[in-house]
Amino acid sequence: MIARLTKRILSNTDLRLFWKFTVNFGLKGMLSVQRFKRRIRRGIYFPPFLYISLTSACNLRCIGCWADVAAPPRHLNLDDLNRLITNAKQHGNSFFGLLGGEPFLHPQLFDLLAAHPDCYFQLFTNGHFLTDNTAARLRALGNVTPLISIEGNEIISDQRRGRTKVYSHTLRGLETSTRHRLITGVATSLCQNNIADLLTESWLDELIHRRVTYVWFYTYRPVGPQPAPELALTPQQVLQVRRFCVEMRKRKPIGIVDAYWDDQGHALCPAVIGISHHIGPGGDIEPCPIIQFAGANITDNNGDIFKTITEAQYLADFRKTVAATTRGCVVLERPDLLLDFVRRHNLRDTTARQSALAELAAMTPRTSQHNPANTIPEEHWAYRFAKKHWFFGFGAYS
Repeated sequence: MIARLTKRILSNTDLRLFWKFTVNFGLKGMLSVQRFKRRIRRGIYFPPFLYISLTSACNLRCIGCWADVAAPPRHLNLDDLNRLITNAKQHGNSFFGLLGGEPFLHPQLFDLLAAHPDCYFQLFTNGHFLTDNTAARLRALGNVTPLISIEGNEIISDQRRGRTKVYSHTLRGLETSTRHRLITGVATSLCQNNIADLLTESWLDELIHRRVTYVWFYTYRPVGPQPAPELALTPQQVLQVRRFCVEMRKRKPIGIVDAYWDDQGHALCPAVIGISHHIGPGGDIEPCPIIQFAGANITDNNGDIFKTITEAQYLADFRKTVAATTRGCVVLERPDLLLDFVRRHNLRDTTARQSALAELAAMTPRTSQHNPANTIPEEHWAYRFAKKHWFFGFGAYS
């Protein structure tokens, strides 16, 4: 399967882009995690992977979105972004996820990408701005993989995303991205109205046919101003997601990403194990994108992001408090615990709408990926090896 996947990637991109992906993301990413492991043995936590919401602006209005797309847009300053990435690079980081809103709506996106040719960026996008011009610019840069979100068929996409003809526009962007030979992924937030269509072998075959390199399956989190809790998956469906990923990894020449389980099938939270944190569009440092509370900003300590994160007591307490409670998602399982944590540290609401605390207080507890009675270990040797060495618990739950 690995040989078939490698052959597919090489046939769908060019050697320069493949080399950038292999070195800047693959090799440097592994080395970054190794440095992370050495640091945590000294009690120093600085995540090897940072996810940055460049802007709150978006052309869609998705149900369950936590971004303040209805408010006047906020954009991270280019100088602050360059300082952030440069500082993180000094500590071994080379991979950055760029989110929104819609990151293509940041006016200086391409300036940021061009300023760091030694890094690799994953661009979380709805695909509507992947024109021939933008795709050609991304290919010239060579250090970007578009991750295009697809949330269902024509009807479901319009319902979920608050606009018309969303699906066709997204597929047009997907076709443009792969035609320009970009290493392209597809992301799906699995929920009640798309799991039957998109968590299927036939959908993976369709993506392979469309020259997609990898897929990333999330599970829907009912957060934000329009949480729609009726869309959340049942515990049985979350287990179905895990079982599907493990099985398809053995059979399909397409990368299948998940961020909720280790090599043994035990649940984990990337923020709790310390491997990633989120930077909001106001520069606020949050445990993860759906926890919109912070006690520090990237401009603190004269922009020294390493110093700010490693000295942030609320992040340390978050890791400790949640790890002692669950291996799953604290937002889903224990909103009451998270509410107490926010109040204990007097964290600020980082949203423009200033209603995140009330939204959290109104949440109903539900199960997440933590299901110790039904663990499903990785079966493919490559995924098992990668997760065991570069994406596992790091002692957080011991």
